[in-house]
Amino acid sequence: MSKDERNHVRLGHAELLELKRWNTPTIYNGWEQITTRDSARESFNLEVCHDFMPQMGPMVGHAVTVVIEPSNPEHVQTNREAWSEYRRYVVEEQGPKIVVVQDLDKPVAFGSFWGEVNSNVHRVLGCVGAITDGAIRDVDEMRNAGFKAIARQLCVAHAHVIPVRWDCDVTVFGCRIQPGQLIHADKHGFLAIPECDEGRLLEAARFMDSNECQTLIAAALNSQGKTTEEILQAIDQAARGFNQNAKEKYGGKGEW
Repeated sequence: MSKDERNHVRLGHAELLELKRWNTPTIYNGWEQITTRDSARESFNLEVCHDFMPQMGPMVGHAVTVVIEPSNPEHVQTNREAWSEYRRYVVEEQGPKIVVVQDLDKPVAFGSFWGEVNSNVHRVLGCVGAITDGAIRDVDEMRNAGFKAIARQLCVAHAHVIPVRWDCDVTVFGCRIQPGQLIHADKHGFLAIPECDEGRLLEAARFMDSNECQTLIAAALNSQGKTTEEILQAIDQAARGFNQNAKEKYGGKGEW
């Protein structure tokens, strides 16, 4: 995938700020309406991951990717220019960016790619956070740098951490991610949007959020003073409305 192809359908920074106003499940609700992928199996984490900065809210950005193997000292010895070359790759990509790190040592965490130094460095390179199936450290310092992280665990060491490969497809938490994919992530997990779906994502998220508020949620909130049977009938009617709205807009992927 060339950089020109990646940039062709990307949402602008203002649109990404709008996406950041919703949580990741809400973005998923919009995405499943427009995608041809298996929305029950693809494009999100299938394994447990942990948001170590939930108070920072969601993060949204395009993926820059890197592979590490902190247990292996040979990588440091064979490519002493790896850090410099990798940073040049990161800075040349369009932001905001989320760094997706595949750790070849998992499930053992010998060392962390992330800490106080790397978080501050990546922040100035236009990155807003990271997803790694390995470990992180210096959590408070990362938070102070304004750098969010979703990871498998915490650890103490950095070991022999160095970029091994970058600008390549990676697999983290059971999800395959390509460089340049739009990612939305929060305490629930992450969603990696296929490039072909990105252009319609914001509209779909807006629509489905409004659809919920105006049908099922409204019916539930307006239940005061009604009998149980009246409440059930109102919710059934609202569900039919919700599904019909989705069908008219996107071809019928209703949930209720």
